[in-house]
Amino acid sequence: MSDNRPVGFFDSGLGGISVLKTAYCLMPFEDYIYYGDNANSPYGEKTEDEIKELSLNAGRFLYEKGVKAIVIACNTATSAAVKTMREEFRFPVISMEPAVKPALGGIKDGKALVLATPATVSQQRYLNLLDALNAFDRVISVGCGGLVELIEEGRANARTVSRYLSERLEPIKREKIGAVVLGCTHYSFIEKEITDFIKENFNPSCGVYDGREGTARQLKRVLEENGLLRGAGKKGKIEFFTSGDEKETERFRKLFYRYNPKREY
Repeated sequence: MSDNRPVGFFDSGLGGISVLKTAYCLMPFEDYIYYGDNANSPYGEKTEDEIKELSLNAGRFLYEKGVKAIVIACNTATSAAVKTMREEFRFPVISMEPAVKPALGGIKDGKALVLATPATVSQQRYLNLLDALNAFDRVISVGCGGLVELIEEGRANARTVSRYLSERLEPIKREKIGAVVLGCTHYSFIEKEITDFIKENFNPSCGVYDGREGTARQLKRVLEENGLLRGAGKKGKIEFFTSGDEKETERFRKLFYRYNPKREY
């Protein structure tokens, strides 16, 4: 028994493509639909109610496309809207959270630095995560306002990322950092630039963590448990949609095929 309906993914823009590609590598026979809410990007500096409403709209768009599950491929949207979305839809809704737990487990010395949107690090779901891990004194949370825009606009090269992080991390430059958590799916596309900066300026042996792999594995588990997996056969197809300029869908497509989710540095 197999279920041939597609899996839906959404994010405020292109960031969730990093999660989509990771899931595709794990489950290449599934069909996928990706929705980027570019008309309303970025989510990270909006109010919780605004994020919740935008997330519900994205979920309804995917519902109308006939998906069998939704992945909220956005830490900010997860924090604000996952509970509401699970109440709204009868199919599985897969969430994301910053990979704080594995980061803390991998630290030999120092603290975990969480880089995320201002909304993510201020919302109660994230604070509850730190509380559950008893991690407030072991984690430094930095809201990186403006970084998503740099990535969306294609301006996040090594120089601009280094300049941005130099300014944003100036207050903690004397802290001992043992791990970095990429708490926004957009940041996966500049992982090398972030890693190079942290290793040069804080700790050359610093580990880097994000939630892509864990989210993809959780999606597979949920599909298996609910009898929703598509049977093996030819590779699945991926459709891209946006609430913004239709040219963005071609950008999504190129980014999807170019992005390699396996770390090489």
